[in-house]
Amino acid sequence: MEDLWEGVESEAARRLLRAAVELLAARGYGGASTREIAERAGLSPAAMYVHFPTKAELLYTIIHTVHVTAHAAVVAGGSARGGVRDSPAAMVRGMVYALAAFHSRHQLAARVTQNELAALPPAQWATIRGMRDATEGLILAEVARGAAGGEFDVADLTGTSRAIVSMCVDVARWYHPEGPRTPDEVGALYAHLAARMLGVKP
Repeated sequence: MEDLWEGVESEAARRLLRAAVELLAARGYGGASTREIAERAGLSPAAMYVHFPTKAELLYTIIHTVHVTAHAAVVAGGSARGGVRDSPAAMVRGMVYALAAFHSRHQLAARVTQNELAALPPAQWATIRGMRDATEGLILAEVARGAAGGEFDVADLTGTSRAIVSMCVDVARWYHPEGPRTPDEVGALYAHLAARMLGVKP
């Protein structure tokens, strides 16, 4: 998970985030105390409060970082190659590959994010919901472009786009790093599945 927290300046804060992800994934938000998180990170509870005044703030940092990084992965997956915009099918494949691989590569943090969204206060949840809508909107735009050009066979643009994003996000619930598939293999499989959902011929 090193690259997920590379934007966090303090090494102590990065240790706290890694420790929190491990404990929250194992016990849930209500089952992991700030003292236990600090101890797992090799810090005192007082040292934790310097970086994260509350456990809620620590959780929000995890969830916010996961969404920012996932969005960036989707943007990169659908970026133009050589300055030329790809076909909608290629764009969707690239975006879905990136999103599914991200949720495999960062499975623990992504699982904590999905499981603990309800713990966020309304203002923070509204921010995260906006970020989720923005990521889904990237894929929706390409689905709409492909449908308009006759490349896709889609009856419900929004519903289909949401289903594609949801299956990628759900990877975090079942993926295991010691399982038979690598993150890249999961990304390739889900890109193929998304294309079939859109009626793209092989």
